[in-house]
Amino acid sequence: MSILSRFSDIVSANINALLEKAEDPAKMIDHYLMKAKEDLAAVKEETAAVMAEEARCKRLMDDAQDEVEKYEKLAKKALKAGNEGDARQLIERKQELEKALIAATNNYTLAKNNADKMRQMYEKLSQDVATLQARRSNIKATVAVAKTQERINQSTAKAESAKGSLAAFDKMEQKAQQMLDKANAEAELNGLAAPSTITLEEKYSESSDAMVDDELARMKAELGL
Repeated sequence: MSILSRFSDIVSANINALLEKAEDPAKMIDHYLMKAKEDLAAVKEETAAVMAEEARCKRLMDDAQDEVEKYEKLAKKALKAGNEGDARQLIERKQELEKALIAATNNYTLAKNNADKMRQMYEKLSQDVATLQARRSNIKATVAVAKTQERINQSTAKAESAKGSLAAFDKMEQKAQQMLDKANAEAELNGLAAPSTITLEEKYSESSDAMVDDELARMKAELGL
């Protein structure tokens, strides 16, 4: 039946499995819930139509059964009245009605089977929707916690990166201090070298007192002193 084939995938579909495939369950949960409710409404409408067909076939079968019983009684009444010819005609009509009853019974059996399948389908989908609604809050809460954990992980990574930057800053600071210490040491060494140079110059240059003594000796010689 086209109705059953059209909705057979709804029964076989596992809503929870669909949620597992979703990249963002919190974002897709409402979509699946809405789709499931739309399917449920469609199945409910089709189930009602199939059940109505079941009821119609049941009514036709009951009417055919009543007709068979009716002509059974009429044939017996004709026999009791001694009208065998009438009884024969009534029996022939009864046999025709029995054939119609068989067809009506077969139709009712098929209609009932279809209705039972549709009812099972509707109950299954109703349970899936109820399950989905019950899990909706928990799924969204779980995703929210997962996203929070992701943010914490990202913050942790940034903190580790900041530690690396601070370590590099400390290293540069140490290097700058080493450069300053080296410059100061060189300046100190330059300061120590200057006095020794001056001392050597004084050692090998004439002093002002020696020049005065020489000038005084010259004058004495000129004066014959």
